Amino acid sequence: MTSVESCPPRSAEFPVPARSGMPGHFGIRITDADKDKLVGELDVDDRHLNNSGHVHGGALAAFADDLGGALAALNVPPGFRTTTIESKTNIFRACAPGRLTGVAVPVHMGRRTIVLQTSIYRADGKLAGMMIQTQMVLPRGSTTSAGEGGDEV
Repeated sequence: MTSVESCPPRSAEFPVPARSGMPGHFGIRITDADKDKLVGELDVDDRHLNNSGHVHGGALAAFADDLGGALAALNVPPGFRTTTIESKTNIFRACAPGRLTGVAVPVHMGRRTIVLQTSIYRADGKLAGMMIQTQMVLPRGSTTSAGEGGDEV
């Protein structure tokens, strides 16, 4: 596995997106990445909690979606990007504040779609949640949204 720190951001070989926007705001870090597996971490704080003091399900889903999308980006040819068109998240255990680790792996790598599975583990190593997501492959610069159609895909 290649450390993200040793890879230039958005290089042709490892186009891992910069940690800005929502991933930067949430504190999502990619710690290791290659085309077959991507690992990230999230140190849970008040931003991520629901009213009962546990990690909000939406925060778990956002974490998994970001890692899966980053892995998909490592697997598309230069000049292409991906966007999530479908996802399903199972939450198995409540998560208290602490470090979460996410592991994304490819399930299917096609020309037009990429399917990924992201598992989220609590600090105690127990599986807390899992997401299966489908990413649509689009030409970079395309503004076609899922469901709008278009001839470029």
